[in-house]
Amino acid sequence: MAGATHYSWRNIDWVTFSIFLGLLAIGWLMVYAVNYKELEAGVNFFSSTAGKQTIWLFIATLCFACVMVIDWRFWQTFSLLIYIASLLLLAGVLVFGSNIKGGTSWYSFGGFTFQPSEIAKFGTCLALAAYLSQYSTNLRFRQSQLITFGIIGAPMGLIMLQPDAGSTLTFLSFFIVLYRAGLSPAYYIVGFFLVGVLLFSLLFNPIYIPIAIALYTLYVLVQNFREPGHWRWVLYGAVGGTVLALVFKQLWVALALSLGAFGAASFLHLAKYNTRLAGMLILVLTMGSGLAFSTDYAFNKILKPHQQDRINVWLHPERCNERGSLYNLMQSKMAISSGGFQGKGFLEGTMTKMNYVPEQSTDFIFCTIGEEQGFVGSATVIGLFLALLLRILTLAERQRSLFSRYYAYGVAGLLFIHFFVNIGMTMGLLPIIGIPLPLISKGGSALLGFTLLIALLLKLDSNRYSL
Repeated sequence: MAGATHYSWRNIDWVTFSIFLGLLAIGWLMVYAVNYKELEAGVNFFSSTAGKQTIWLFIATLCFACVMVIDWRFWQTFSLLIYIASLLLLAGVLVFGSNIKGGTSWYSFGGFTFQPSEIAKFGTCLALAAYLSQYSTNLRFRQSQLITFGIIGAPMGLIMLQPDAGSTLTFLSFFIVLYRAGLSPAYYIVGFFLVGVLLFSLLFNPIYIPIAIALYTLYVLVQNFREPGHWRWVLYGAVGGTVLALVFKQLWVALALSLGAFGAASFLHLAKYNTRLAGMLILVLTMGSGLAFSTDYAFNKILKPHQQDRINVWLHPERCNERGSLYNLMQSKMAISSGGFQGKGFLEGTMTKMNYVPEQSTDFIFCTIGEEQGFVGSATVIGLFLALLLRILTLAERQRSLFSRYYAYGVAGLLFIHFFVNIGMTMGLLPIIGIPLPLISKGGSALLGFTLLIALLLKLDSNRYSL
């Protein structure tokens, strides 16, 4: 064991480790900058926000050291048990957890809170990597697909019961691992299509969605006419449109009916020699139209006003009250822009001092970086995250074992979705769903979870020639 430990530290990837330490240091400084007024008011250091973050840093450091000491085989061997333990923690919080801000997502003890969903990300990453690396796993087969979807879906379901939509969505990052493991691109095409339809139906009148899909379907049908004689269907459509225009005396009604008749005739023609393509086209039209109208119905009839406001803040800010639902985002943008190029300086952020931005230690901590460190500091933090992601992908591709490679991709996916969404939502580019900025935001659970993720990655990489 001692030899293995020495080997791990000697071969550790110091580039990744240095970036990791740099982000930890920046995170502690920013948490201190937001909350140092507590110390000036006479609060004991270890009772203050910065003090509690320091304690969690110490705990995370101990966990990092433990991961480097424990043999790398332990993590693959007991990955399933760690995953099951994380699921039990998620189930337990529904019964024994504390309700904070409308969600039962935390265990509370001794003035500290612990969020099991952050540890569940580590457990799921382990379990997924272990299963995908098995010789019998092949994502071309339905059984393997269902099992991997189940591994990802089980913690998502438990977290949704808390409810915590933000943490639930972060688990979708594991589909990056599945793509690397050979999952069919068709799943991703369908997924992006459905997301696109959902967004467009929220942005515009949903009637435009089926019209656009129908026009594309007609284009595909025309492209698949095999013989010149089949263009007579175009003539039939033109004649039918002219007749309908004379009957209804409304051009748009005639055009719609004409296109519908032409599409139906063309579809029947296509189905004669390419049933699969015809089926795909009708499926796309049905799914897209159904999702468009159901999304519009759910937004207007099912969602509560505060839930509608969250979506409108992102997609339709002109519909929101500047002193109500839009306030947080406006303050966030003002704080970031007020920093200018070089920032106001450490502990000199006026909006930070006055606590104008809610949740500034956690979800909106990037505002503090923008205000106090300006464009230079913000670009530096973004650059460090991008460098860390690129380095992790490099480590992933040089792994000799499939377990280590898939695990590394899982870490990269989790880091990316947290980094991308957190910074995007502070600038209004993405919806505000409440997830922390990795290694920067206040919060011991997230700090511990990401420390474990990166520590094990470095451990596996340092032993890659033994795997």
